[in-house]
Amino acid sequence: MDKKDEREVRIKKLERIKKEGIIPFADKFVKENNLGEIKSLSLGTQVKTAGRVVLFRDMGRITFCHLQDFWGRNQIVFKEDIIGKKQYQFLLEVVDIGDFIGVEGEVFKTKKGEVSVLVSRFQFLSKALRSLPEKWHGLKDQELKYRKRYLDLIMNKETKERFLFRSRFIKELRNFYEREGFIEVETPILGNSSSGALARPFITHHNALGTDVYLRIAPEIYLKEAIIGGFEKIFEVARVFRNEGVDSSHLQDFTMVEHYCAYWDYKMNMEFSEKMFSEIIQKTKGTLKLEILNRAGEPIMIDFTPPWKIVSFRDLILADSGIDIDQFLTAEELRKEIKKKEIEIEEMDKLGRGNLIDGLYKAVSREKIIQPTFLIRHPVDVSPLARRSDDNPTTTDRFQLVVNGWEVVNAYSELIDPLDQKNRFEEQTKARERGDEEAMQKDLEFVEAMEYGMPPVSGWGMGVDRMIALLSRQPNLKDVILFPLLKPE
Repeated sequence: MDKKDEREVRIKKLERIKKEGIIPFADKFVKENNLGEIKSLSLGTQVKTAGRVVLFRDMGRITFCHLQDFWGRNQIVFKEDIIGKKQYQFLLEVVDIGDFIGVEGEVFKTKKGEVSVLVSRFQFLSKALRSLPEKWHGLKDQELKYRKRYLDLIMNKETKERFLFRSRFIKELRNFYEREGFIEVETPILGNSSSGALARPFITHHNALGTDVYLRIAPEIYLKEAIIGGFEKIFEVARVFRNEGVDSSHLQDFTMVEHYCAYWDYKMNMEFSEKMFSEIIQKTKGTLKLEILNRAGEPIMIDFTPPWKIVSFRDLILADSGIDIDQFLTAEELRKEIKKKEIEIEEMDKLGRGNLIDGLYKAVSREKIIQPTFLIRHPVDVSPLARRSDDNPTTTDRFQLVVNGWEVVNAYSELIDPLDQKNRFEEQTKARERGDEEAMQKDLEFVEAMEYGMPPVSGWGMGVDRMIALLSRQPNLKDVILFPLLKPE
């Protein structure tokens, strides 16, 4: 029977239920026990539970059925001589896999030794008009799992466990911040400027104000303004939007957490990061040595035990490409050297020096970093919001945490000099005028706020989805997003 015919049969069963005077889509059921706890109850215990039918096996005058709910799956048993011939016949004629039913009965053990519920009474709760898939297999089904995550959750226990882990991780993250004295705040998603990171923004129109606005690419600017206003330790779990390409480690709509701490520098934030991850990973995974998947999908061991390796941006690129970025002070000079080395970077001719350096790093170095590594001393061109280093004014007091070729944390000692900040915004504007769409827009309102005085501060941002994907052995960020955005079929 094909899917269309089966749906029509189920609709006829729906009409049969209605003719029996039964409401096929109930308003409630008083569920006293979840299915996951039944096996731990004493034999003879009376239970009242409900769930989705995921197995239905008629053996004549006895029917074995498996119900599934959020907590687990358990066998329930119907006997004709217990529930009555009429009810038993109704069960056989109208109940399908996928339907929801509620049952009352006694915990007992079958002849094969399986702890089950012997049903004394059941209630029909909801009719499924489509059949569940029999199985998932091969790459062909991967996109279907993204498009119909609800089916993935029903059919695959490991999928549900992965999203439960995500929830536990974020909960432990919030708990850690609270123990460390941080306050959670919320900032706007829509803004008049797209500043906050180097990325192409989404633009939408605000009808009431009659103006175009941007979806935030980071909560950074507002969080810094909160620091100016007197907050000292703050964080936000933020949904952010970047109108860029899609690959296994990038999505346009994702979750990040940012925190800012007054009077810290980036080195203090590095120590904080090691403490944060070692505590949270130990609590959620039970160990700091984890097997994850590399970019090729092969298992590798990662050790999050502090201290982590530290390497400078300049030294890393020099070792991997033979190019000393400190020797090429303009975009044109650096571009010539990159072409001389035959290194390919997308839209290279449009990029300013900062994004050119970033593109070079991604082309020759990033994927080679496997163990947790702090990448420090990024050039000023790459870091329009970071504080200049006192030792070398062409670099910044910044670090990125890179694991398995993924940048999971970006942090720095913040720029608090409003005049320097204004000049850097001007440089970013020039890069945009040359065609660099990811260059940051100037934000003079933020500069004005800085002019009222800003304390020393260090800021920190983490891609939540990337960290969850790493820790749960997933090769693609879509695997840790409940309902990822896909192009319509």
